[in-house]
Amino acid sequence: MEHFYSRTALLLGEAGVEKLKNSRVAVFGLGGVGSWCAEALARAGVGTLAVIDKDRVEESNINRQLVALTSTVGKAKTSVMAARIGDINPACRVQEYELFYLPETAERVDLSEYDFIADCIDNMTAKLHLICAAKEKNVPVISAMGAGNKLNAEAFRVSDLAATHTDPLARILRRELKKRGIEHLPVVWSDELPKAASSDTVGSISFVPPVMGLLMAGYIIGELVK
Repeated sequence: MEHFYSRTALLLGEAGVEKLKNSRVAVFGLGGVGSWCAEALARAGVGTLAVIDKDRVEESNINRQLVALTSTVGKAKTSVMAARIGDINPACRVQEYELFYLPETAERVDLSEYDFIADCIDNMTAKLHLICAAKEKNVPVISAMGAGNKLNAEAFRVSDLAATHTDPLARILRRELKKRGIEHLPVVWSDELPKAASSDTVGSISFVPPVMGLLMAGYIIGELVK
């Protein structure tokens, strides 16, 4: 009789499934990228997932975020995500951190407890701090670059930060990390030029951020089962 892990085991083998069951991953940011990344990790069978975000679901999130439904507007993204993961895989241990990761709140999450970190934060100060802290503790991290004002989902890929170009966020991150002695980092990015902004609000669409989140999850899973 087939079970939750049956189809995954056909691809990764029983040893791979066991590695995922014993893995601990922290997902920082549960927006259009992070919510999809967290779900893919849960469906793959990762045994412990930490979900970190302070935001509550807003109606404007519904066009792209997994946690956003008309029925979840106003609810904490972490609690919505935790409930969903529990419904997908009750064996997954979910740790909820309803906070904005910033230098002043960083000590509330012990990064050394995790085998991998998914950086889905869009605040540059927080992103830099998280990456540097993970590197300091020798915890692998993959970072999401810009998804806003983009339409070409096929252009996204995973590569080293040093190989990126065109992406404005990657350019800033590359410069700032180099100042801190960090030159190599796996990132999800695309070489599509962002559409010219018509307002201060960043444009988004249903099919772009999820691609980034799923690519991140795929990279993390591949590293965990090595």
